[in-house]
Amino acid sequence: MTASTKQRKILVVDDEPFVLKVLVRQLTQLGYDDILPYEHAQDALAALEDENHQIDVVFTDLQMPDMDGVEFLRQLVARGYDGQVVLVSGEDARVLKSAEKLAYSRGLRVLGSLAKPATREQLQQRLLANTTRAAELPRYSPEELAAAVTAGQIVTCYQPQAAFATGEVTGIEALFGWQRPHDGRLLTGRELNVAEQAGIFGDLTRRALPAMLEQTLQWHALGPDFRLGINLSIDDLTSLDFPDFIVDAATSVGFPLSRLVLEITETRLNHDRLISLDVLTRLRLKRISLLIDAFGTGEASLTHLRDIPFDELKLDRSFVRGASHDESLGAIVKASLSLARQLNMRTIALGIDDADDWRVLREMGCEVAQGDFVGPPMMAAQLPRWHDEWRRRYAAMA
Repeated sequence: MTASTKQRKILVVDDEPFVLKVLVRQLTQLGYDDILPYEHAQDALAALEDENHQIDVVFTDLQMPDMDGVEFLRQLVARGYDGQVVLVSGEDARVLKSAEKLAYSRGLRVLGSLAKPATREQLQQRLLANTTRAAELPRYSPEELAAAVTAGQIVTCYQPQAAFATGEVTGIEALFGWQRPHDGRLLTGRELNVAEQAGIFGDLTRRALPAMLEQTLQWHALGPDFRLGINLSIDDLTSLDFPDFIVDAATSVGFPLSRLVLEITETRLNHDRLISLDVLTRLRLKRISLLIDAFGTGEASLTHLRDIPFDELKLDRSFVRGASHDESLGAIVKASLSLARQLNMRTIALGIDDADDWRVLREMGCEVAQGDFVGPPMMAAQLPRWHDEWRRRYAAMA
């Protein structure tokens, strides 16, 4: 236990006196000696408003008579609380998870949730967890991103994918990234979503596709069915000439259309469904694979599977992460994989970030893994070195 850890001030609120005493005793045994226990949420809020009390961590129950835990969390946000939060409750696991997600979405730094009775070890794990509040994630204005495009700072990076059964590298997903010159950071994914929403990236896919195809041809030796995944934008899905552009670009460099996977997020299908259906059906006629991305997070998922000829399905990371120990998430993943098998769809799990995720999704029968456990998004020059390192890691696991 470090000195900084011992100095953390902890507030505990639970309307059951016995449970409150147990939690305080367990935290004391762990070495935390600055603990404020309260049976009433209003008293806890009053303590938070006292400028002399800088609370680092709040442990709260959900089921309390005067003010329930959800309202208490809302009051924490209203008062600008910037410490960390742990939920400890006897409520159903799905209720706990819902409250945890709500707290995170409101910008609180959530260390997780625990079912009563919590053990001392579980409390310690939560207190040692690292978390970043949503509000503290890097945020960039459309103007900043537009300037990055103009300056040529938007680059193409690649995240590798590997087969659960064999460890074989099955392909890559191409992603746009911002290579920031002043700190060298490569930003991808959520940090750049605002760019598409603001219409900044526009025709970047069309400009970058030839180079993506040529680069991927150099990596086909990594696997007999090495594939390139490309994310389609709203503009792509509403351009009737897009299938012809794809075919012309692939033909010009000799790229097999059967090794091209176009990834479509469900929410992007809702802008002009008729044109999108026209574009996607033509692409499938040309033997290009269509992948429904972030499955289950958009609207009318089953309708999209019914109406659009998808042949690949990517499970969203929000379902994959934690499926090893969350029964509800595990059930959703199993049902999604079963549905995909019955529809003869290839399955990919996004968000495989640790060995537990890898083990559980492999046991559930998912085919392909993508996530930091396999490899993070990287520049093209880094892929060969990553491949050598991945083969050694997989051999050690086998």
